Amino acid sequence: MISQLNINNYKDSLKLIKESHYILIVTHINPDADTISCALSLSNFMYENKIKHKVYNISKELPRVLDFLPKFDKITHQIPKYYDLIIYVDCADQKRVGIDVEHNAKIINIDHHQTNTNFANINIVDDSKASTAELLYYFFEVNNIDISKNIAQCLYVGIYDDSIAFTTPRTTQDTFRIVEKLLQTNISITKLANNLTRRDSLAKYRILPKILDTLELHFEGKFATVYLEPKWLNETGATLTECDDVVDMVLKISIVEAVGYIRNKNGKSRVSLRSKEDLDVSIIAKEFNGGGHKNAAGLSIELEDIKEAKDTLLETVGKYF
Repeated sequence: MISQLNINNYKDSLKLIKESHYILIVTHINPDADTISCALSLSNFMYENKIKHKVYNISKELPRVLDFLPKFDKITHQIPKYYDLIIYVDCADQKRVGIDVEHNAKIINIDHHQTNTNFANINIVDDSKASTAELLYYFFEVNNIDISKNIAQCLYVGIYDDSIAFTTPRTTQDTFRIVEKLLQTNISITKLANNLTRRDSLAKYRILPKILDTLELHFEGKFATVYLEPKWLNETGATLTECDDVVDMVLKISIVEAVGYIRNKNGKSRVSLRSKEDLDVSIIAKEFNGGGHKNAAGLSIELEDIKEAKDTLLETVGKYF
């Protein structure tokens, strides 16, 4: 279910979209399926209705596993010179885009992170949803917009991936109701799942053993750490996004309650935190000015040396075990 406030916000958002001359849809750094799928859901809607827009992501290396999504090839790495509306999707704050964008434009913020700062003119935020894609679905439903097959494919992939195949605690009866509606467009969930989960590169399987070899258990085995050395990317030809699966692999260890996955980027150590149902890792992330969800959060540590960053992380994590 959705609140009356968000129902009004969905209607106001469509009105603002129709009134705008050029729209910029922005996605977050280190993009995942949820942010890309949401952006492309809106993009396909705008292409179908001849609404001028661009989808922006700062990364020149997008997740190639998502390249089957309609209009994926239209994502740009350059901010257009003019736009009068910005739509942020799956961004807890404006910094998540990785670059400052024009603040004279109107802003719509669609997100499901509990740490969202409600920074926009219209904020559609609900941290009870399993994904931003699930939240975005209501934009179409509330406004009685027909969902095309292309839009449905994007929404389904975002919901499927961010709910970890419908297994996270925020996956509800309503999640499956939405999926049922999307299936009415004749999307093939088998084809979508195969495209999303069964097109790994050989390089991925060359780098994962290197990362797993760094596995250490702490605090009586309840917290696990793994890390990625940047040189391994060059040695194997793998990409950063291909390594993300290692977190869920380690979390499958029965004794482990949470995982910290560390890698170096732009002179900092980026940490992804994942946990099983009971531990709220967003609290840990906040101690480093990070954020996220109860069971999935992220943070940065101002240290280039990964092992030093791991020690810093463990000092804080130890307070929660």
